[in-house]
Amino acid sequence: NIMVIAPHPDDETLGCGGVIQRFKHENINVYWLVVTSINQSDDYSEEFAKNREQEINDVANHYKFNKVFNLNFPTSMLDTIPFNNIVTAISGALSEVKPEILFIPHYGDIHTDHRIVFDACMSSIKWFRQKTIKKVMSYETLSETNFSNNIENNTFNPNTYYDISNYIDSKIKGMNIYRTEIDKHPFPRSEDSIRSLAKIRGSESGYEYAEAFM
Repeated sequence: NIMVIAPHPDDETLGCGGVIQRFKHENINVYWLVVTSINQSDDYSEEFAKNREQEINDVANHYKFNKVFNLNFPTSMLDTIPFNNIVTAISGALSEVKPEILFIPHYGDIHTDHRIVFDACMSSIKWFRQKTIKKVMSYETLSETNFSNNIENNTFNPNTYYDISNYIDSKIKGMNIYRTEIDKHPFPRSEDSIRSLAKIRGSESGYEYAEAFM
């Protein structure tokens, strides 16, 4: 069992969309946990919230996740939520799935939600709480990981690579489901950027296209 934890919908695709498709092709169980939702925020219209809900359903169908968990914490406001509430919610999903591999955001990302989710995940997976977990992978997220400042040595330094050469087109197709999150180059979340980053990671590891993790 594998669980992918996304602070926001689209992080799973940007960070490990190719790996998700690869694992599903290998008949491995993959679960998706989305930490935040926009339906509790006053900054978004009801129509936008409904469209996002539909996008999440479409993405879930695209990847054929075994199950999707929606924690529904307010997006961009995790710093206002008691930390223990987030840890408890994540721990509950982990206890149900009992994953062996966990994919989480990078601790040095510029977005506060990403950093809080990383910390909450690490608090949730102490060995005596989640004994099934054997490996934790931090993924990189375009427009978050690459905009972080190297102040406290928080750079993304990949040491694990997965060949996604057969799945890069499917990754981009998944990202295109999020119509308001993708745009044309030089916007960071563009088809050109996604393909270029995968090509760079491939050149570092001997593949045509790859995804990189810490």
